[in-house]
Amino acid sequence: MSTFFHECMGRLKSLFHKKRMDREMAEELEFHQTLLREKLIREGVPQSQVNATVRRTFGNQARWHERLRELWQFRTIENLFRDVNFSVRLLRKSPGFTTVALLTLILGVGANTAVFSLINGLLLRPLPVPASDQLVVLGMDRGRPQTNYSFPAPFFRALESRHDIFANALAFSGHEKMMVKGKSANEKVAGMMVSGDYFEALQTPPLLGRYLTREDDRPEGSPAGLAVVISEHFWQTRFNRDTSVIGSKLQIANTPFTVVGVMPKRFIGADPTQRPEVFVPLSEEPVIDAPQDLTSAGHHAWWLTVMARRQPGVSLEQVNAVLKTISVPILHDTVPDAGWIADAEKHHFQFVAVPGAKGFTYIRFFFSKPLTALMAMCGGILLLACLNLASLLMARGAARERELATRLAMGATRRRLVQQLLVESMLIAIIGTAIGMIFAPVVSHGLASMLMSGHGREFYLDTSLDLRVLGFAALAACTAAVLIGLVPALQATSGNLNDHIKDGQHATQSRERRRILPRVMLASEVALALLLVVSSGLLASSLFRLYGAAIGFNPKGLVNIDLAMDKQPLDSDPLTRLYRQFAEAISHQPGVTSVSYERMTPLTDSTWDQDLSLPGSTTSHDIHMNAVAPDYFRTMNIPLYEGRDFRWNDNASSGLKIILNQTAARLYFPEHGAIGRHILRDQKRPDFEVIGVVGDAKYEDLRSPAPPTAYFPITQIEDKKPSYSAVVRLNGPTAPLANAARSLAIQMAPEIPAPLLFTMDSVLDESISSERVMAYLSLFFAGCALLVMGIGLYGTLAYSTARRTSEIGIRMALGAQRARVIGLVFRENAGVAIAGSVAGLIAALLTSRVLASFLYETSPHDPWIMICAVASLVTIAAAASLMPAIRASQIEPIKAIRCE
Repeated sequence: MSTFFHECMGRLKSLFHKKRMDREMAEELEFHQTLLREKLIREGVPQSQVNATVRRTFGNQARWHERLRELWQFRTIENLFRDVNFSVRLLRKSPGFTTVALLTLILGVGANTAVFSLINGLLLRPLPVPASDQLVVLGMDRGRPQTNYSFPAPFFRALESRHDIFANALAFSGHEKMMVKGKSANEKVAGMMVSGDYFEALQTPPLLGRYLTREDDRPEGSPAGLAVVISEHFWQTRFNRDTSVIGSKLQIANTPFTVVGVMPKRFIGADPTQRPEVFVPLSEEPVIDAPQDLTSAGHHAWWLTVMARRQPGVSLEQVNAVLKTISVPILHDTVPDAGWIADAEKHHFQFVAVPGAKGFTYIRFFFSKPLTALMAMCGGILLLACLNLASLLMARGAARERELATRLAMGATRRRLVQQLLVESMLIAIIGTAIGMIFAPVVSHGLASMLMSGHGREFYLDTSLDLRVLGFAALAACTAAVLIGLVPALQATSGNLNDHIKDGQHATQSRERRRILPRVMLASEVALALLLVVSSGLLASSLFRLYGAAIGFNPKGLVNIDLAMDKQPLDSDPLTRLYRQFAEAISHQPGVTSVSYERMTPLTDSTWDQDLSLPGSTTSHDIHMNAVAPDYFRTMNIPLYEGRDFRWNDNASSGLKIILNQTAARLYFPEHGAIGRHILRDQKRPDFEVIGVVGDAKYEDLRSPAPPTAYFPITQIEDKKPSYSAVVRLNGPTAPLANAARSLAIQMAPEIPAPLLFTMDSVLDESISSERVMAYLSLFFAGCALLVMGIGLYGTLAYSTARRTSEIGIRMALGAQRARVIGLVFRENAGVAIAGSVAGLIAALLTSRVLASFLYETSPHDPWIMICAVASLVTIAAAASLMPAIRASQIEPIKAIRCE
């Protein structure tokens, strides 16, 4: 063992002290030669024969050095170092090829790594908490395709005490914003309501103080009062990292809370897409949401996300087995409505648990499919880049055939040459991947910002590099190296040795046959590029049609001013008068033509629906609802077909009023006019009189048709402190209106946060953010595919044309015209482009159905998109072929022949 260790250490030493080892070997060899000379002289050998005998005995000195190096060195590592050194010199001598190769790989590997960073951050990265694999997410199965992951409070409280399977059960509700008292006014701060075991289940100790416990998660809080935990970022920005923050008061929703702890920056909670600044106990929801009370609503309010940490030794299968047995008992214990229980049992209601190591966020449901599609496109770009580089390396290897044949004739093995060529491709792959990794975080961060910006709330996505991303990049580099290096290396070292040495650049019949493979690869490259171009064309056409879809109102010049009135003292009629005064003040601002209010802003994924029926009928219909103010339809440019608009005096004393859209009017009154008819909400409440019929308008999203919708006047809403958005039709810039809205809010309702102003155009953009990102990225990938394909065609044709210099010179010496030479060279790429286009069209027709779910009013087999895609590829192929063809036609016959 010691001998083996000594030998390994000696060989490692030789790698870094090569000159000293050579010197020591030379001295040792000289020593043995001297001993032999002295022995021969003592034996009486004549001096003239001594040197000859020594040379005959030891042989060539250089050969001895080589044999000793083999004994004392790692030959494989030495060869690898030599290959790397030789490859670096070759790449430096070919800056054009090196630049093209690196840019191609940077594009392919960088794009793949950036998109994989998104997938890793959203779908793969576990929560940064200890033993995250022990976490589970709880849901409810009611016989529907999609499991429901929203819980009412009674269900969670029943599961919270199940310590036989759960060490801790936690629940949280991510609020859009909480109203926190600042230095001068109330501010909206990202917050989260969490249960008492939330922090204990996530097992992250606080930076200062303590975290919330079950004692805090009780109505009215613990005996010490209401507690709140803040983030390190909030501690730094609001309290300047003052260590005496523990015990200080923080006013949230006009209620004082005591700061009991500060959580470290690494703690992000159970939702990886949110960054809460304040954590308040779940039991204080009635205070935070006042005047709403989701807690008291019981099984009617589904607002909690529930997770749990399994007991040690309890498997996920065991958890689900127990949940199956306790689901119906919990249902009976917590729901007082017998009809609701019967319906739930009819649909096989039961709780289920799924792995929760990655936490839970609904954003995953929005972007899992688009990100998978983008990853497939990125894979296509990487494959395209590899095909391109393989074609270039094959052409480059063909130009080096004589050099490689000479090295084979001098004793180099084919395996040794293939290794050297693979090292060259590996070096290109490693450098390209390393540079791509530098830009990948910037690109992935930009993509994350685009994806997360369109859902009405602030979302975060960690796209930083980790071992998973680095491993993916390493795998991509190795795959690229094999794909771009193996086939060219094998082809460059194959064939007849004598033909390579004798014929030089003259194309032989065997080499003509071997030129079929590069053409097949180039045709595959064209087909793949066409597939990406067709896909991008379909997505871009779908996006264009989405923007051109009839939405039922005019978003141009429409501005929304979001007013949060739930924490100010006025309610009911006084609050309605405040809204009217604010609207009148806004209407006098420059550029404002009309003002109204709405409760539900269209195209924001928010819905409010209710069952309405006709008097005397047992059949009800689920109708989308909205509460609006007078002039709403004029402000939105929604046509009023029958009846009249709402008035400010349409209050409870004048009778309940309602306006239907055309779809709702046809649904309830298919044969008779709707004006003057009545609709019931339920038997215990007064009915509504239909006073108008308006045009259909998109409600929830652009893809869905306009649903049956009923509009109520805000003067008849039963909520005491409703919050509305002012809808303003504006001709001019929005900045003056924003300043005026903030000033008016401070004057009329100083208790509320500053109004949030946004345009309807931005809402429209955000409502189709995923489609927009996919279309933009697919167009970018298609442009990259066309660029890579053009580079591949140009580079390969340029190499093959250079190898045919003497042939073209002879043709021109025999009288060939320049136009015929241009046509000869040009036809090489024309055949490749035609064959690739045909194959690409077939592939596009077969695979375009995969994109059908992403398309809007666009056929997956749209002929115009197919025609435009083929035309673009033909144009790029023609441009890539033109320059080498013109260069070939300018060859001087005498110089070409003399060169050979």
